[in-house]
Amino acid sequence: MASVLRFAVELVAWVATPWALATYSWLLAVLAVVVLIGLPTVFSTPGDKAQVIIPVPGTVTILLVLLQLAAAAIAAWAAWPTYAAVLVSLLVAATLVTERPRWQWLISRDRHTG
Repeated sequence: MASVLRFAVELVAWVATPWALATYSWLLAVLAVVVLIGLPTVFSTPGDKAQVIIPVPGTVTILLVLLQLAAAAIAAWAAWPTYAAVLVSLLVAATLVTERPRWQWLISRDRHTG
C-alpha cells in the first residue's frame, strides 16, 4: 500500500508542479519535471530499488521522497481548486504515515542484513 500511495503522490507532483510553475516560466516547469523524475531515478539507496545508478544513503532517499511530497502539496494548492488540493493533502498525509516503516528501514544500521 505504501508504494501505491507514494507513486500516486509522485504522479501528482509530476503534474501539479509544472502546472503551477508554467504561469511563471515554461523553463521552470520543465526543470521541475526533470528534477522530480530525474533525481530519484539517478540517486537511490541500494536494496531499496532493483537498479541503482548512483548509490546514496537512506537519508537521501527519504529527502527525495519528502521533496516529492512537498512539491505535490504546495503545487496542488497553488494550481488547483481547493477540493483537489485538500484531496492531495490527504494523500500526502496518508503517504507520510505509510512510509514510516520504509524510512525506519532506510536509516537502520542493519539494512544490509535484512
